[in-house]
This record gives sequence, C-alpha cells and structure tokens, in this order.
Amino acid sequence: MRAKLPPLRAIQVFEAVARTGSVTAAAQELHISAGAVSQQIRKLEGILDLPLFERRGKGVAMSRWGQLYLREIKAVFSQLHRASAVLESAREEQGLVISCLSSVASKWLGLQLFEWRATHAQARVRLMSTDAEPDLSRAEADFRISYGSQALKHEHHLQLHTDSVLAACAPSWLNGKPSLTPLELLSLPLIGIEWERDYGAIPGWDAWAQSLNVPVKPPRPTLDYSQAGAAIDAALAGHGVVLAQSAMLKADIDSGRLVVPFEHRLPLPEPYFLAWNPASLYRPFAMELYEWLQQISQSVQA
Repeated sequence: MRAKLPPLRAIQVFEAVARTGSVTAAAQELHISAGAVSQQIRKLEGILDLPLFERRGKGVAMSRWGQLYLREIKAVFSQLHRASAVLESAREEQGLVISCLSSVASKWLGLQLFEWRATHAQARVRLMSTDAEPDLSRAEADFRISYGSQALKHEHHLQLHTDSVLAACAPSWLNGKPSLTPLELLSLPLIGIEWERDYGAIPGWDAWAQSLNVPVKPPRPTLDYSQAGAAIDAALAGHGVVLAQSAMLKADIDSGRLVVPFEHRLPLPEPYFLAWNPASLYRPFAMELYEWLQQISQSVQA
C-alpha cells in the first residue's frame, strides 16, 4: 500500500527549517510568518504520525525521524531545482517571444524587428503568429500585440496606436496617371478583407464610398480574404485594389510595389494594445524590447 503523499508546501517548509535549523530563518526565507511555519510542520507531523522535531525552549532540533526524512527528500529537492534550471535554460535559449496576429507579423512587426535586431545582435527573439490570445500568465509568450477588446483578456496592457485603412494597388492600374477619382477606383477589381467575428468589423468598401459621398454603391469585392496579409499579396500580384491598414501597406508603398490611387483614410474602430507578462520584463533585453514596441507604434500614421 502506497503511503499518503503530504502537501508539497508542508514538505518545503520542513526542508527549510531542517536546513536552516530555525523556524524564524525558514519563515524569512519563505516569506511567511513563523506561525505559518509551525502550522505546516504540525500538519506534516500529523500526516506522517511521527515527531519530526524536538522542541527545546525557543528552538527546535530534528528528531531521528526528521533526520531520516530529510535524508530521503534531499535528493527530491535537488532534482526539482535541476528541473527548474533546465526549463529556465530552455526558455532563455528560445529567447523573448512576441505574439501577434498573423498579418501584423508578416506585414508590419516582422519587418520592423530586423531593425531592432541590428542594434541588439545578442538578443534572441521569436515572433509567434496566432489569432488566439496566448495565456501570458503561463508564459506562453512574453509580449502580445492585441487588437481592441481582446486586450482585456490580459491583466497588464497599455494602448498603442489606432491604425487606419486606405486603398492601394499595383502601379499598373493607374495607367500612367498620378491618381484616380473615387469612381475610377471603384471600377477596378476590389479586394475585400473580412476579420473574424471576435475582432469586430473593419471599414470596408461600402464605408469608404459613403465617407466620400460617392453616388453609387461599390460592387462586391472580386474576392474576400480573412487574412489582411493575403489580401495585400493579391494586390501586389496585380489582382486589384485592396483596402487595408496603413501600417501593413507602408513597406510596399515606400518601395513602390504598391501605390495609393486616392489618398483617403478611415480609422479603425478600436486601437491596438501591448500586453505583457510582468515577470518577463526582468529577462535580458526585455525592457528594451518593451520600450521599442511602444516607440514604433507612435510612428503609425492614423
């Protein structure tokens, strides 16, 4: 018959008292009161039905049962410390993890990170693309770029930028013109973006036309995408004009691969947020990355 396993907290308290030889010292080490230490010792002795310490005035000394128990659990505690060290080493090797939406990673943050790495060559950073919000309290990521109310799932977060959408297409659609009128633009094949319901709606072609008082209703998009990055790639391939976030379009517009046929922006209904695990800020390069993420957000043109 297997012996009943006592609570790990009670065993931890016993080990601390046995190692330090003092209830007071164990309490200070474990950041609990001396009374709480004594309570855990009594609980452990009750479960084992053996006296682990002999009370001598204001002090304690291990009984022969306590000495035997300490000898057996020492190896276990050493193994627990080694296991924790292995995990910490593996986490450090993985580097800092930033989680964000797939299109944010591929069309904005991923490109920006190369610039940060140029001045932080010793830092290891992993960009994790996922639409699901990670559990930062369980160290599934160190940082998360969240959109809108999704940030409320994280205890620690701050507001970043509010992006806007604008129309962009391959230069060939302009046929040598410097720009197009709204009606000319809406006569081109339109590329749509539909976000998942959890993220709400972003301004689409109907809203774009209405904000400009265009007298006709825009045609249905040739194709709708659930990922903004894929929609932008379709525009890059010359399949039409896309209405996408300015931060995600900036690199392709700056390079000339895309052009803005008519300059008109509609703000997103909600801002982006930066969420983080407070414990992560003590890791190497974490504070620099935390501050940099806020800095690049300020450069996004609404």
